[in-house]
Amino acid sequence: MARSLLSDAFGHHVWATDRLLDACAGLTDEQLATTVSGTFGSIIDTARHLVGADRSYLFVLSGGRVAQIEEEGMDIATLRDAMANAEADWAAVLAVDGDPEEVVIRRRDDGSESHAPRGIRLAQAIHHGTDHRSQICTALTSLGIEPPLIDVWDYGETQGRVSQVPSQH
Repeated sequence: MARSLLSDAFGHHVWATDRLLDACAGLTDEQLATTVSGTFGSIIDTARHLVGADRSYLFVLSGGRVAQIEEEGMDIATLRDAMANAEADWAAVLAVDGDPEEVVIRRRDDGSESHAPRGIRLAQAIHHGTDHRSQICTALTSLGIEPPLIDVWDYGETQGRVSQVPSQH
């Protein structure tokens, strides 16, 4: 079976989140409580939101086959565990030859709904992850901690999908 055009985008998405959670695993509770103006919240709250939302996107886009999580109170190790099958879960969502214009409905507990095309929901999952990972990296930098290298080129190199060829001159 051919890979989805979005396989690398979602492979990076999961890989970068995992690397960032690994980088946060050694932080103290005080460090995890760090907030930076203009970001979502503390490092731990942003990590919880990042992983919880990812599972929510998977729940909606998989038609409920991927369970949501209750991220409130989860620690970094539990969040990392919640990401354990994310790469396979995203691959399964991408393997469906879905119409990007198909409207997918998200029904909330309060009775409200959001209606959006499948393509928009996939784009939002990538954007959301990138935005909040960047915020956590900013908070780490404010603590004097070098954040992990998590850009797409780093992912491509670690996966053997990007190589550098030196000049022949």
